[in-house]
Amino acid sequence: MNSIYKTQHTTFANFAKKTLRTLRLSTFLLASTVTFAQQSISLEKAIELAKSNNIDLKIADKEIEKQTVLKKTAFQPDPLQVQYQGGQFNSADFDHNVSVQQFFPLGNVTKANRQLQEELAKLAEKRKALSSYEIEKAVTLAYYQYLYGVSIQKLNAELNDIYTKFLKNAELRFKTGESGNIEVISAKAKVKEIATQKAQLEYDLAIYQKQLQFFVQTDQNIIPDETISLKYSFIETQDSKAEILLSDFYQQQISVYQKEVGTFKALRTPKVGLGYFAQTINTESLFQGFTAGLQIPLFGGVNTAKAKASEISISQSQLALDKNKIILNLQKEELQNNFQKQQRNLDYYQNEGLQYANQIIETAQKSYANGDMSYWSYISFLNQAIDIKKQYAEATHSYNQSAIELQFPTIKNN
Repeated sequence: MNSIYKTQHTTFANFAKKTLRTLRLSTFLLASTVTFAQQSISLEKAIELAKSNNIDLKIADKEIEKQTVLKKTAFQPDPLQVQYQGGQFNSADFDHNVSVQQFFPLGNVTKANRQLQEELAKLAEKRKALSSYEIEKAVTLAYYQYLYGVSIQKLNAELNDIYTKFLKNAELRFKTGESGNIEVISAKAKVKEIATQKAQLEYDLAIYQKQLQFFVQTDQNIIPDETISLKYSFIETQDSKAEILLSDFYQQQISVYQKEVGTFKALRTPKVGLGYFAQTINTESLFQGFTAGLQIPLFGGVNTAKAKASEISISQSQLALDKNKIILNLQKEELQNNFQKQQRNLDYYQNEGLQYANQIIETAQKSYANGDMSYWSYISFLNQAIDIKKQYAEATHSYNQSAIELQFPTIKNN
């Protein structure tokens, strides 16, 4: 019986291992959860709040904004050169010379820079999409983890009703001399044990609530809508969202490297310069004129090497995409097998097991109350029915986790 109320954290803990370490509740946190009103929200609303509140997504928005601003840096002329010369450079007289010169990029340098910044902004958007995907998964897992805790609480309440009735029957049978005091003592012990476990379950539920609140990143004491079905509504689609996000990210990364290649190649083109000068000759002024020139990158090997390095990066990204597609497909096959296993298990309890448990409890209670069943037989049947109900709750929880993992397989983009 002690194992009936033990919760299963394995899958969820593996997903958010580092995060959950920070969520050990103190007495103060539990008290605050009880003190302040809790707001019941749907899963869709929880995900919406998480995406609007999440700090990582806000940072991603700033990165997109930054890359968008950097588009203005596509045109990159050299700094304006201003030079003054004074002295005896024309005659024995002290003359003055002031010159101004500006070099401008030629060819497709500006266009290449602008295209590169556009692709970098898109890459930032793809990174945000990956973060948003992980947040949606985390919130969904936390949401149904809480609902699982609620189902365990309901089971605890049901057991309390069963054993309370059992205690009344045992006391009545003892008074009439139909049974010994051992039945009463046993029933009282079990009712006390259930009450103790109820308090423990309240702490568990408070932890689950804080986990959800952490992922949503809100100060509000939000809780899932307890009226919705405990079973996660999983709809399998042909197009995998994870595969699309993975492919989009690496394809965008490849686009960035392709634009880098174009930018480095464009930097090998000369720059044209225009200038103006004004000076005195024999202290007489004003003599002026114009200059024109070219900056020719005679040693362009640096940009050539950078272009080749970006071409190598293109190949690396393509290989990484191929590798992670294989990993994702293998992961999905494994998750699919586990999901089917959990689904078959849950189908049994929904279609047969739970009905058997209810029938066993109902029949045993009537038989024991009528004196047609011994105390030890009654306890044996009751334990069997309770164990079935416990396994049903755990089967639903395992199904939910497997369904959510299949809906949101882990994406590796490194």
